Amino acid sequence: MCEELIEDGRVTVDGEVAELGRRVDTKTQRIEVDGIRVSADADLVYYLLNKPAGVVTTASDTHGRTTVVDLVPGEPRVFSVGRLDADTEGLLLITNDGDLAHRLTHPSFGVDKEYVADVEGSPSRATLAKLRRGLELDDGMTAPAKVSAVGPHVIRLTIHEGRNRQVRRMLDAVGHPVRRLVRTRIGPLVDRSLKPGQWRALSAAEIRALQEAVRKGC
Repeated sequence: MCEELIEDGRVTVDGEVAELGRRVDTKTQRIEVDGIRVSADADLVYYLLNKPAGVVTTASDTHGRTTVVDLVPGEPRVFSVGRLDADTEGLLLITNDGDLAHRLTHPSFGVDKEYVADVEGSPSRATLAKLRRGLELDDGMTAPAKVSAVGPHVIRLTIHEGRNRQVRRMLDAVGHPVRRLVRTRIGPLVDRSLKPGQWRALSAAEIRALQEAVRKGC
């Protein structure tokens, strides 16, 4: 989420490291994420990527691992909206639209992200109920989640927060560590045809749907 980017020192405003709570004008000030300028003009691009396991969601990696920006066109420069940890697969939005990125990642806008998790053991109804109500993690209480059983070891879980490794930590907390985790939906965005490593540009209708989602929550 955007607070995490700021806390990690990845965001600058007019060349200075951004601070939480600082107000900025995206039209007059130069805002960069990982050294990539956040565009506020017409040169906006929106890519939907099916991130494979082992790929990291940063602009560069000191260990030489493949990053998500290596998988999409190099120009214009872009960044990922939120993060998926290296082991997590699935849909990731990549863009240079900073305003939309902020709204999609900030929990106050309530945009859902849906995951399917293959876990150790078979969660009981009581366990699913705990996840729905919210759990106390080391960084505070989680918001209520939408949870359903897909199979004996597989659950579908929908959240609108973006804490670091949140889904994995929630499932660890109820005694069912994740064996495989895939994000299957971002707000209105779903694409079951994209293979791991593939990307495509969003359609105009999908961009409008995202913009509508952040206006009213999704």
